[in-house]
Amino acid sequence: MKQYLYKGDKNAYKANLHCHTTVSDGKYTPEQTKAMYQAEGYSIIAFTEHDALVSQACLNDDNFLAINACEVSVTQDINYTRCKTYHLNLYATDPNVTQTPPLPHMAYDDIDAINQYIQNRTIEGFLVCYNHPYWSLQTYDDYEKLQGCWAMEIYNHSGEIEAYNGYNPQSYDEKLRTSNNIFCVSTDDNHNIHPLYSANCDSFGGWVVVNSESLQYQDVITALSDGDFYASQGPEIYEVYVQDDKLIVKCSAVVLIAVYTQGRVCYTRKGAKLNHAEFDLTGHEGYVRVMCRDSHHKDANTNALWL
Repeated sequence: MKQYLYKGDKNAYKANLHCHTTVSDGKYTPEQTKAMYQAEGYSIIAFTEHDALVSQACLNDDNFLAINACEVSVTQDINYTRCKTYHLNLYATDPNVTQTPPLPHMAYDDIDAINQYIQNRTIEGFLVCYNHPYWSLQTYDDYEKLQGCWAMEIYNHSGEIEAYNGYNPQSYDEKLRTSNNIFCVSTDDNHNIHPLYSANCDSFGGWVVVNSESLQYQDVITALSDGDFYASQGPEIYEVYVQDDKLIVKCSAVVLIAVYTQGRVCYTRKGAKLNHAEFDLTGHEGYVRVMCRDSHHKDANTNALWL
């Protein structure tokens, strides 16, 4: 029997799950944003405006889906450049949800209230994503007890472009070791202050590939809810599974395939153009997750599979 980290047996839809437009503090309108992302092969955008869920269902067609979403925050009341902050993306699992959910108003240090907020939004039908812990200046002490999130950002392109603090693989492993069940996404968090395709452009750098039956809202949400996707900055992952104590990885040409575990053991394969690797498992890994790195030092990450 195969246990899949990513199956890749349906339709592969490229998605940006963190996006800002002129509705909040982005440069481009939703219509312009759709056009420029479609030109880069994207089929899905979650419009995560700050503190406001504004449906862009009018943009939906046979080749494009807008997910109803918003971004909320709980921030320390100190200088902006040094304050810690929890940023959460809320994705509506029902396309008919078009109203902004209640915003969080608790103190930054009230982790019980933050967790209750996450639980309440989940009950109401939102997938809750924990955003960019490195950019947020947070440490293990801040997110150790954070509970109930569906996923977290392993990569945030805007943070990486702005201050080289957008990549969070260590935080993902730490959350796995405290939460046991959380997925990882790569996003843009684009605001597009700088020109498209310039060195400081914060679009087209982080995405997820969703393995969905169709581009219908409910099919995409089901795939996201089930973790049927992978996160990428560049490489493609075709299939990753465990069978008969072996982990099999199939991907586009990369120079490194790494298998992270619950402990300090990490299995690796290196080569000029790797597109396949097999790893023997001992049964003591706890969980396994796969990272594929290409020659441009761009990574793709699977979700974790607990063994």
